[in-house]
Amino acid sequence: MKLRDIMASPVVTVESDDRLSTVRELFMKTRFHHLLVVEGGKLRGSISQRDLAAAISPNIGTMAELPKDQATLNKHAHQIMRRQLLCLAPDDDVHAAIAAFNRNDIACIPIVDSAQLTVGIVSWRDILRRAEECGFNGD
Repeated sequence: MKLRDIMASPVVTVESDDRLSTVRELFMKTRFHHLLVVEGGKLRGSISQRDLAAAISPNIGTMAELPKDQATLNKHAHQIMRRQLLCLAPDDDVHAAIAAFNRNDIACIPIVDSAQLTVGIVSWRDILRRAEECGFNGD
């Protein structure tokens, strides 16, 4: 099975200079756990919900919120994004993604075409979902 068969597409992206308030809003509006960061259309990094949670104050939206807590939302995406990305191609086999997940501390893999443009994203959840759909029984 090819990655094009299981990747999420189109990809939700943010610009590297977008504020974390924008990133937070996108996570709240979508079911995604990862956003890709682009600059001038080129892939530059990724941000997970965990990355965002670690970068902003836990007091936002609570009675304890202060102006300094709200200010954490003014940071830019490039300040918290992960820059070291492992990318695969749409025609790569799903086994390449499984190997990448098993050998690296990653939770998503950007899928790029021959021009290095982002065309999709695959998470380990996508692979497990497809395994369930295909009736994987552990054999």
